[in-house]
Amino acid sequence: MGGVSTSPIHAESLEDRAPWRDESGNGHTVNVVRRLIQLMPTDIPGIHHVTAIAGDPGRNLEFYTQTLGLRLVKRSVNQDDAGTYHLFYGDHGGSPGTSMTFFPHPNARSGTIGNGQVSTTQFLIPGDSVDYWTDRLDEADVEVTGPSERFGNTVLAFDDPDGLPLELVARDDAIAGDLPDGPVPDEHAIRGFYGVSLALARGRATKNLLETMGFEPGETEDERQRFVAGGDLGYVVEVVEDESRSAGTQGAGTVHHVAFQVASVEQAEWREILQDHGLRPTEIIDRKWFESVYARTAGGVLFEFATKEPGYTVDEPLDELGEHLVLPEWLEDRREEIEAQLPPLDVSKSAD
Repeated sequence: MGGVSTSPIHAESLEDRAPWRDESGNGHTVNVVRRLIQLMPTDIPGIHHVTAIAGDPGRNLEFYTQTLGLRLVKRSVNQDDAGTYHLFYGDHGGSPGTSMTFFPHPNARSGTIGNGQVSTTQFLIPGDSVDYWTDRLDEADVEVTGPSERFGNTVLAFDDPDGLPLELVARDDAIAGDLPDGPVPDEHAIRGFYGVSLALARGRATKNLLETMGFEPGETEDERQRFVAGGDLGYVVEVVEDESRSAGTQGAGTVHHVAFQVASVEQAEWREILQDHGLRPTEIIDRKWFESVYARTAGGVLFEFATKEPGYTVDEPLDELGEHLVLPEWLEDRREEIEAQLPPLDVSKSAD
């Protein structure tokens, strides 16, 4: 895992493996083999962020900061719909692998979970924190399923106020992290992402893409297969295949996209690899806090490839993250208009 392999690569074995082929078995084999023989970018360590759709922004803010104990690290707007907030939560500094973000629409219709979506977002907690979180969620009137066991881990499942499926996955090797100064004691605080699960009718092409990204195939339980990357956070993607399940519909309580960490100097290479998988990636887009490439996978899930730099402190001091409405410079001349469209949001009780 990680880095460019110096071992010789044989075209025959690469073609047999064919990680770039789509569900139908077609692909750009020759071009990809040539590229892989020359160079492969560094394996992706894990998830950068997850972005979902919510309803009421105040309710969303209260749940993720006061119930889950995350810090509001950025208050901005959807750059493709500037009349809508974009709220970012995470650890103290909003490190990649910790950042859960939302587009909250006060009048949003509820979506439905189904194929072609991230079906569950999973957070990492310390192995001895299950009882604490069971009690905490119960006190907050959050209905919890579990604890249950999956792949040797203890899992608590619940929904956020908009019905977004979430899980807390307990592991003894959870990293210490850069924890926010919030309502959850440090010894029990969420460390960041454990991973996501993807609901797919057929998973072959997505699994092949994940392997190319550096996620190694692991155990299988029923229709669920685990893929594991080499990072400390957000290092698991679970592919759950079920052809009988209906396609999901986007709305409040559903994930818009999942983003993966890439190095800035390798982002263009990853864009080429997505094209070689038969996908249609966007150009590299400047999102102010990172640069992004998006591609809809063969299974229907929207993947983003986001850079670690420059990060959320590029336009706010670390100790003031989330306190002010921050706009990228290309929207700054519309600030008065944008602020007039946004509903009031009391950030005084957010973590840190």
